[in-house]
Amino acid sequence: MVFFRRIVPILIASLLFAACSPSGESKSGNESLNPDSSEQDSGYVSGDGTVTVWSPDEREEPVELAGETFDEDEVDLADLRGDVVVLNFWYAACPPCRAEAPDLREVALDTEDDGVRFFGVNSVDGPGTALAFEENLEIPYPSFYDEQSKGVAAMQGKVALQAVPTTVVLDDEGRVAARVIGRTDATTLGELVADVLAESK
Repeated sequence: MVFFRRIVPILIASLLFAACSPSGESKSGNESLNPDSSEQDSGYVSGDGTVTVWSPDEREEPVELAGETFDEDEVDLADLRGDVVVLNFWYAACPPCRAEAPDLREVALDTEDDGVRFFGVNSVDGPGTALAFEENLEIPYPSFYDEQSKGVAAMQGKVALQAVPTTVVLDDEGRVAARVIGRTDATTLGELVADVLAESK
């Protein structure tokens, strides 16, 4: 049983962080493809920037995720119901994760006054590596220290995470409203967040 508990998070992380290109499958909703988002660097192949949006009546149950950030703060998404939340799945050695960091920072700062909460989710790096990445790239929001892959598991059955980075927008009920597979940009992410914010007004 101990072995099983140890190996399951490793298997989940391996499936996600293989960083294979997405198969093009989507649950439902409207898709658009950003042809400029594809990244290839030292053999790394990321997602292609595919965007999927779910209308409110298509969304599954709220995402349940609680844990500790790299700053050792406890966070529970259940406490953030009523706020739009953005989750970005990343790790430090991922080239498109570095490339998209300024765009994520821009949207996070632009929407802070609207109550939007940003969190990274990192199942690969230890605190030293992750915090150095956040400091060097001036990331203004915390990341879950997801060493047990709880963040990945929380998405299972709700939305596919097919590559790294992947960015997910949760509505004010904690449900998955939109997803970007691969590198996002400030314009795309900003529009997705604005649309979800508008639903609650």
